[in-house]
Amino acid sequence: MPNPTYLSSQLLLAMPGIGDPRFERAVIAMCVHDEGGAMGIGVGTEIEGISLHGLLTQLEIDPGIAPDVPVLAGGPVEPQRGFVLHSQDWAGEGSVQIGNSYTLTSTLDVLKAIAEGKGPGRWLVALGYAGWEAGQLDEELTHHGWFATPVLSDVLFDTAVENRWATAFAAAGIDPALLTATPGRA
Repeated sequence: MPNPTYLSSQLLLAMPGIGDPRFERAVIAMCVHDEGGAMGIGVGTEIEGISLHGLLTQLEIDPGIAPDVPVLAGGPVEPQRGFVLHSQDWAGEGSVQIGNSYTLTSTLDVLKAIAEGKGPGRWLVALGYAGWEAGQLDEELTHHGWFATPVLSDVLFDTAVENRWATAFAAAGIDPALLTATPGRA
């Protein structure tokens, strides 16, 4: 039996017609993918009505010099739980380096550091995550629905949220306008 290909530190892009409206045009930064399951942070959709300053205020953290940027919909699992996906120039309590691409931190110290101007140079804040049980994502990958591509930091941190899906496909050499919602048969 061949060794499975794991997608940690890659982007997972939803194909047109994925069949689940929660993942339509999804861009997921994969953090864990192994024989035990998979977990990623959605970086392609803003949560309407929630900004970083509002979130910090709810957490009783002075926003300080942090820009008031939108908070992202990280995924449908534990939508009240926060995550910061950031550059690898900062690490704190509970930070987990994901390959050579980015770091994931889910503790308040990163938000405090960002507010003080002492945090990572590049970052995204999200609520919730996308999760798959053991073998679930591997099974989904055998059907029409997902496309995996290497992470490019400019797509992750410098591309407008609403453009990440198309930009990530274009960076992989694929014109998303040519993608179809129905899989073919050979």
